[in-house]
Amino acid sequence: QVQLVESGGGPVQPGGSLRLSCAASGIIFSAYDMGWYRQAPGKQRELVATITSRGGTKYADFVKGRFTISRDNPTNMVSLQMNGLKAEDTAVYYCHVERVGVGVEYWGQGTQVTVSS
Repeated sequence: QVQLVESGGGPVQPGGSLRLSCAASGIIFSAYDMGWYRQAPGKQRELVATITSRGGTKYADFVKGRFTISRDNPTNMVSLQMNGLKAEDTAVYYCHVERVGVGVEYWGQGTQVTVSS
């Protein structure tokens, strides 16, 4: 059974930082590309950042220079360090894993990030 459990969300003031983590189980973690997506109220889910099984990273333009995605294969963890948070970063953030070329993907349950003064 595959499980993705996110943690680290919560309220934060503008300009602040949060670190999201996603613990994966039930998959061969090192074989999967990992990513973070987010969905704000009334908006479509959008890609935030991805990291391939080989460590290559990709970021949405709106987070470049502020967010950093990383993975730790021995502990089956993917993290998203978020700095310089803005009100428009408020959303539910979802962990996503994908076995590219196989058509297998899984989603976490999401963690709420609220940026407000």
